[in-house]
Amino acid sequence: MKRLSTKTVAFIGVFAAFHATLYLISPAFLWRNWAIYLSPIEGAVLGPLAGFIAALIGSIIGRVLLPSPLWMFGVIAEPLSVMVAGFLTRDKWQPVIALYGVMFAAYFISPMGQSLPLWPMLDTIVAVCLVYPAAKLSKNLFGESVKLLPVSLVIMSFVTVATDGLTRVFMFIPAGLYSSVLGLSPAATAVAFVGGGVDSFIEDALVVLITLVVGVPILLALRKVLNLRKPLSQKKPRDLPPVI
Repeated sequence: MKRLSTKTVAFIGVFAAFHATLYLISPAFLWRNWAIYLSPIEGAVLGPLAGFIAALIGSIIGRVLLPSPLWMFGVIAEPLSVMVAGFLTRDKWQPVIALYGVMFAAYFISPMGQSLPLWPMLDTIVAVCLVYPAAKLSKNLFGESVKLLPVSLVIMSFVTVATDGLTRVFMFIPAGLYSSVLGLSPAATAVAFVGGGVDSFIEDALVVLITLVVGVPILLALRKVLNLRKPLSQKKPRDLPPVI
């Protein structure tokens, strides 16, 4: 495994702190939390490995400070979605397709998955179709021309948030947490699944909107401040900017 530089480790700490803070200040009425708005930037700037570590640390710290009975969903889903954003930023679509393939196969093979309606999964189905375009458009995230940066970041952000949702569905249905942890009956599981699907569509739209309004300026600012031409953990140690 490639050793992370000291400066990359420092930025992992910074993003982990932001991740935990966004979790702590999130409203309670949505399925996920405000850390999903950071996830695409987290993965784009740090890359898959460093981004995964930052999101894992941040999600754990957030749930230690603000415990939740559903803590295991976010602690697994959030780092995986950031890792996916990091892979896409590096034009590596194959690991993402493999991850989606495993989770989709497990869901559709499971008896409970076969009994549930398909429409709550539509955003994840659209997302897997966008994985390859997102990876190919990722060159615009750190390219000299910024004309295509907004659309590139929006597509990557959509895949990122859909990955978060699909991971939670995977844990909820094929992994069996609906019964083993939550103690839900099949009927109650169906109601929760449909309700979660509606929440997921709302959050998809919010992520797209916030990416355009806030995410694009933040990425442009980070590119300028950190002199980024590719994910931070991909830079050679001597090319890393100083920690301010």
